[in-house]
Amino acid sequence: MSHAIHISVRTLVEYVYSSGSIDSRFRPQSTLVEGTRIHQSIQKTYGEKDEREVYLSIDIPFDELVYKIDGRCDGLLFHDGKVTIDEIKSFTKPLETTEPNGYPVHWAQAKMYAYIYATQNQLSELEVQLTYVHVETDEKKYLTQTVSLSELEAFANQVIEAYAPFAKWQQQHRGQRDTSSKELGFPFPSYREGQRKLAGAVYKSLLDKKNLFAMAPTGIGKTISTLFPAVKAIGEGMLTRLFYLTARTTTRQTAEEAFARMRENGLCMKTVTITAKDKMCFKDETICQPDVCEFANGYYDRINGAVLDILENEQALTRDVIATYARKHRVCPFEYSLDLAYRADAIICDYNYIFDPKVSLKRMFEEDKKSTAILVDEAHNLVDRGREMFSASINKQLFLQIKKQYKGVNKPIFEVASQINSWFLVFKKSMDEKKEIVLEAMDDQLLIQLHHFAEEAEKLLTTSPMPDLLDAYFTINQFLKVMELLDEHYIIYGQQERNDVTLKLFCINPSKLLKQMAKNYRSKVFFSATLNPLEYYQDLIGGGEDDYRVSIPSPFSKEQVDVFIKPISTRYRDRERSQAAIVSMLNALIGSRTGNYLVFFPSYQYMLAVYEEFNQANSSTKTLIQSAGMTETERKTFLDGFQADSNEPLIGFAVLGGIFSEGVDLKGDRLNGVVVVGVGLPQIGFERNLIKEFFQHNGRNGYDYAYVFPGMNKVLQAGGRLIRSEQDYGAIVLCDDRFLQNKYQSLLPEEWKSYTVLYN
Repeated sequence: MSHAIHISVRTLVEYVYSSGSIDSRFRPQSTLVEGTRIHQSIQKTYGEKDEREVYLSIDIPFDELVYKIDGRCDGLLFHDGKVTIDEIKSFTKPLETTEPNGYPVHWAQAKMYAYIYATQNQLSELEVQLTYVHVETDEKKYLTQTVSLSELEAFANQVIEAYAPFAKWQQQHRGQRDTSSKELGFPFPSYREGQRKLAGAVYKSLLDKKNLFAMAPTGIGKTISTLFPAVKAIGEGMLTRLFYLTARTTTRQTAEEAFARMRENGLCMKTVTITAKDKMCFKDETICQPDVCEFANGYYDRINGAVLDILENEQALTRDVIATYARKHRVCPFEYSLDLAYRADAIICDYNYIFDPKVSLKRMFEEDKKSTAILVDEAHNLVDRGREMFSASINKQLFLQIKKQYKGVNKPIFEVASQINSWFLVFKKSMDEKKEIVLEAMDDQLLIQLHHFAEEAEKLLTTSPMPDLLDAYFTINQFLKVMELLDEHYIIYGQQERNDVTLKLFCINPSKLLKQMAKNYRSKVFFSATLNPLEYYQDLIGGGEDDYRVSIPSPFSKEQVDVFIKPISTRYRDRERSQAAIVSMLNALIGSRTGNYLVFFPSYQYMLAVYEEFNQANSSTKTLIQSAGMTETERKTFLDGFQADSNEPLIGFAVLGGIFSEGVDLKGDRLNGVVVVGVGLPQIGFERNLIKEFFQHNGRNGYDYAYVFPGMNKVLQAGGRLIRSEQDYGAIVLCDDRFLQNKYQSLLPEEWKSYTVLYN
């Protein structure tokens, strides 16, 4: 029985005719829009009987496989008794510098369409035309060939023969993947309490094509409880691919370990981990140009062999594995990982690759999305990350610098930078002595000037790479793109600091855009230990009324944790007075319970003050402290300090909401207690108050949305570092009198509510 391989004409020919180098030199951002305009302008010149965007498809049997090839050709022209297939391509570089006889990949695309049409309409020959158009001048170049059906048939077979090795591998692998996924058993001797419920909720969501918001306690094993049912769904034919999205490197490693355990139990599945470009790059400077980087030079000549090699020999395409094969085949490791992502069964990556329009995986076709699931780990992070992704800002200093730099160098750039700088000066004057001001709407004159700047910068950057101007161009272009998204979920504000003025488009409610970016995927599963309250996160992440929700109780007993509340004030005005009480409490804690402790503070300054006072009083006690901008090695050294069965106490000082309050797994006696200083409220500031006022105006409790819920999330995450398994035991101390108030009590986990108040 023949198996079907479905592939688009464009994907097929781009694979077979892949060639050339990665070259990140400047390309105008308007190219894609201009390409669409060019296509439409050419198609408008077609005759009355001519057709545009014609869908064509054919099934071609080849070596025990059937290739279902389809796509839309730009034009089908009828003139003088001849039929012509027209393929339109737009260029930003002068047409005289393009290949005089056209590019092989373009001819291949046109000829595949020609073969499909000629076969289905029994034509002995037809014309194939490439229409090359310059985006700025509209200059056109036409290249035409007359091709017989027999020539087209031979050509189509050559293309399929070249693609066949990958197609055969893919068909064989998918058979093994689906069988192994279907037969896979849960990769642990038994489910922990709550795991089966979570796994069942995920599976039902995938089955019913629904989204799920799941709150499951830390230590339950959320990663395997979400991945296992998704893998089973692949075996059942519901899914062909899944994304596992994380905010941190540590949680990415947990997902890799979960797949490794399933492989030990028989799973055959290709997983790729995407790591940031600057961490993957082999060079000292990340300059993706063929004359600078040997891994960029000729990348597309070698990439097909590199992809097939790693897929035939590896299951887990991790950072180190990708780097090894990238060196072997001399290809850019980051671009390699992206190319592998389109061919892998599971992709482990940052939120950005789905939700951020600047970096999302653009080649994910709508049909692929319908059979793809997204699992979002630590989903509480998505609220602020979403705000960050969809916001943009520009400042006066940027244009003042460009004005100075291009005076006497480029008159158009100098003049438009001067105009925008002048606008900021007037704007600053209108702010009077106010530090911040909210605008009703964007100034149309400023928008005209920004568009003008982008146009002039494009002209210069096309011929001369200038880093400062390039940075300014991308900043402005991003600002203009976000302008197109502006609606009632945004606030425009100005802010002055010293001599600079910033204008920001602040996405105050990211729910609509998060929902839009993840549109058409079969199912999304948002899960975290701290999606509390669920309604708040469902509201801001873009949930709907028909989404599924599940809240899993903790599988651990109350007897595993002793909870204490130290009712002191850690409010900003009282912090200096509170230091001695915190030091005294820490002394009492390590005096009665020798062990390893993590103490979390709401700010670096507060942490440093208590750290110094503690060390003065306890010079013999071993301490560690989190510093700003720690490297991966420094983080590892910090965590490696927490060793089990130590006879001496250890106290690690860290920042609430920082790198050690999430995704850290110190099991057993490596961690004996957690102290949380304060209720985690974000620092009172202009943006937080804008959030408060916005949601208050829209019928929610604005203070809770802006301060309480995000703050308590940090507290719960920090406390969640303690109990990670059924064997863990320890103490949690909550230092703040507000923990005794009803509002904060209602947000505490049930197992924390049997607490003792420390009055002394």
